[in-house]
Amino acid sequence: MAGEPNSSVGEPIPLLVPADGVPPVLTDPAELAAAAERLAAGSGPVAFDAERASGYRYSQRAYLVQIRRRGAGSLLLDPIALGELSVIQRAVGEVEWVLHAASQDLPCLAELGLRPDTLFDTELAGRLLGYERVGLGMMVERVLGYGLEKGHSAADWSTRPLPEPWLRYAALDVELLVELRDALEAELIEQGKIEFARQEFAAIAAAPPREPRAEPWRRTSGIHRARTRRQLAAVRAMWTARDRLARTRDVAPGRVLPDSAIMDAVLSAPADAAALIRLPIFSGPRIRRTASTWMDALRSAAALSDDALPVAAGPSGDGLPPANRWAERDPVAAARLGRVRAGLATVATTITMPVENLLEPALSRRLAWSPPRPLTAPAVHEALRAGGARPWQRELTTEVLATALADPPVDLSAQPPSTGKAPQTSQKTPGARIAAQAAPNDAAAAVIDGSAAADRSGAADGATVVHGAAVVDDSAGAAEDAGADRPVERHGARPSARAGTGGGAAGERSRSRGGRGGRAGRGAARGTPPARESGPSPGASGGSGSSSGA
Repeated sequence: MAGEPNSSVGEPIPLLVPADGVPPVLTDPAELAAAAERLAAGSGPVAFDAERASGYRYSQRAYLVQIRRRGAGSLLLDPIALGELSVIQRAVGEVEWVLHAASQDLPCLAELGLRPDTLFDTELAGRLLGYERVGLGMMVERVLGYGLEKGHSAADWSTRPLPEPWLRYAALDVELLVELRDALEAELIEQGKIEFARQEFAAIAAAPPREPRAEPWRRTSGIHRARTRRQLAAVRAMWTARDRLARTRDVAPGRVLPDSAIMDAVLSAPADAAALIRLPIFSGPRIRRTASTWMDALRSAAALSDDALPVAAGPSGDGLPPANRWAERDPVAAARLGRVRAGLATVATTITMPVENLLEPALSRRLAWSPPRPLTAPAVHEALRAGGARPWQRELTTEVLATALADPPVDLSAQPPSTGKAPQTSQKTPGARIAAQAAPNDAAAAVIDGSAAADRSGAADGATVVHGAAVVDDSAGAAEDAGADRPVERHGARPSARAGTGGGAAGERSRSRGGRGGRAGRGAARGTPPARESGPSPGASGGSGSSSGA
């Protein structure tokens, strides 16, 4: 992102071993009680981290918990041997907790009886500050000038005993987390965003458990190859059978049967188990033993009545039509969404943060699909509040949204007079004409007018152009519909950009240790924060939640 905080030139200082050495893994309740007393006697915030076995196990439980506090040192806890950790909760439950991508670890910590009253999320702080790469390793390099050891984030943490190199890696995850927190807090204050961060952190801490995704089988890789409702039913049946087997075995579903095998079986439609095991993946001895399970699933789908088949396109995560269908379902709403995205992108650029952190994409889509009536700034402000937007978000976006949601009147005079003759064939459909009339003419909306020689780079957030109206294309819709489940940055993977209560992900949290570009020395001066352009002042929210006209 343009305006990302600058780093000083120089190689990071390698940090390969914790300052106090690798602590022993605690497995005895008496040892845990003594460690809890040390934590309670320490000072300042408490750093927390947890390691799961994503990609290996079905459950998302924690297999190792790391804790560090000044005056108490670092702890490594084995929750499999210890069970619940309520003694830790009693020791530091009222102290501020520091986590990186907190929403990824909080569910598994809650299973152990660990719930923070207040927290500081270093990953989210980095996003609010405009850092483009917010993995833990990169943040430590850029802000503190240290290079963390890398290489074990994707390990099977259910392994016992845990190898010493893994434990060293785990201890380093919390070694500098509090120092990173202190440095980022100073930058938040300097940029006038500290109140933004406090509201976001409070929202994460107060967030209820996430509801299960509707129709999760529709996320099967390659499902777009299923062309009929009957084939979709077969995907659903095989996905459900695999999920049941994976849950029983506590094995990651992809290790029971890859998505590619599901799609191969559905498209091949084998007549019997003998035909099924001739398919490449099913011919292996491990999967061949469960051939009858997969054939039963395929036969159950084939036996369904037509009215029991799934619809061709399921609902998106927010209950709206898939984003790539908006233009045909409601061209006016599609044009409205283009204006909303453009307005929010302008604000996000002005204050230097990802637009997804400025306002949750699902909420902006809901407003674009069904704006409040009457459409006034106070009504938009209330709709944002009801949708979970924090006060600072409402203050910065209410007026922009109220303007973007207003539909220009349809110009009936632009219609050709009737001649009584049959109309000639035209490539512009009635829906497209409505979309063109609904599109604004100003550049701020980033919509290309049909008569203008603007280029498509002005369209907002992955929009495409249909006769002058910006509408969502397939790629933008798929990315947003993935919502909180989009992968987050870990060891160089793609970053997540969800904030607040929406900061979840299907993969591991953003703890990337890839890349280089830090500054030397823990006490080195951090890069100059990006200069703010004219526009809404990030420090103006003050937590009041008010906005002009609201």
